[in-house]
Amino acid sequence: MATAIEHDALAEKFVKKREELEIDKLFRALVKLKGSDLHLKADRPPIIRVNGTLRPLDREPIGDEEMVRLIFAMFTERNRKIFEETGGADFAHTTDVDGVLWRFRVNVLQQLGHVGMVARRVNQFIPPFEGLNLPPIMESLCKWDQGMVLLAGVTGSGKSTTIASMLNWINHNYRKHILTLEDPIEFVFTEEKCLINQREIGMDVVDFGIGMKHAVREDPDVMLVGEMRDEETFLTAIHAAETGHLVFGTIHASSAPSTIGRILDLFPQTMHPALRSAIAMNMKAIVAQKLLPSIKEGVGRVPTVEIMVFNSIIRKLVLEEKDEKLADAIRMCEKEGMQDFTMSLKSLVDKDLIDRATAFEVAPNVDALRMALKGIEVRAPGIL
Repeated sequence: MATAIEHDALAEKFVKKREELEIDKLFRALVKLKGSDLHLKADRPPIIRVNGTLRPLDREPIGDEEMVRLIFAMFTERNRKIFEETGGADFAHTTDVDGVLWRFRVNVLQQLGHVGMVARRVNQFIPPFEGLNLPPIMESLCKWDQGMVLLAGVTGSGKSTTIASMLNWINHNYRKHILTLEDPIEFVFTEEKCLINQREIGMDVVDFGIGMKHAVREDPDVMLVGEMRDEETFLTAIHAAETGHLVFGTIHASSAPSTIGRILDLFPQTMHPALRSAIAMNMKAIVAQKLLPSIKEGVGRVPTVEIMVFNSIIRKLVLEEKDEKLADAIRMCEKEGMQDFTMSLKSLVDKDLIDRATAFEVAPNVDALRMALKGIEVRAPGIL
């Protein structure tokens, strides 16, 4: 049980978090201008990203002294130590904007000897699949009792928002225990039917490895284990999937089929056969997405989404190391809710969510998209 002194220290820490910082003025400007990101670079004015476009704020450039004053005021002792040892630090920051607390995912960096910062605004409201213009099959991917679902994409592709939407769907529809391990926590969930525990690396638990060791004793049904960035993360996550949990995670990969290779690249060649078996048996789906500017009024950006569900065909191709045929299998299994980026882009154009120029600019296969928009079906060749 915590002592009175410990409670006082905790209260002081809470109050300190809510103190007004000089940098909070910039965070409030980001929110009020409906921007997604705030960039601070030495000798440049603050820059925000609105609907995918970078725009400078109307103020003087930030010098090195002001930059250090602005940024270092946000540091905890741990984050400052990490920054000094590695040249970068990630953490969450909270700012009061007109009585509403907004969260930001912050990365502090050094470049050419100068300190800089990039902060991502985290939406207060977790939108449903319809609000994100995600395909209907996303709901089905939340209904598994165990296994792994990965969201693939580059930074800023909306992976975290999609996963938050999926977890919130579970929260609305099932009585389960959701446990998240995040670095940092982005979306704070409001419990409905589910019991939800969110643990932040560095604040609530020392590191990811220890957090996962604790997790197996915390009776979770659903787990969010953050980004698959190394061997330990993936092995602990796949083990959790094997032992009866539904595990969500993210990974940096450009497409659903290429995610298999991206996972294998984390490990030595000798482990690949065993990993392929573990992936084939435990992976339920890989969803890859990219955010595109929308032409629909009131909609800033929409995701183009590739979905690969692990049916018998996909599992067989993974086990037989025929990754080059996965894309054809996705197209062949359209009736099961799978889709590739070409099919997704066609749907977004047909719904007047994006224009044709944008679709062709990002299309992995321009000819295939051109034929799809003309109504010409491209049949997948035999793959088995």
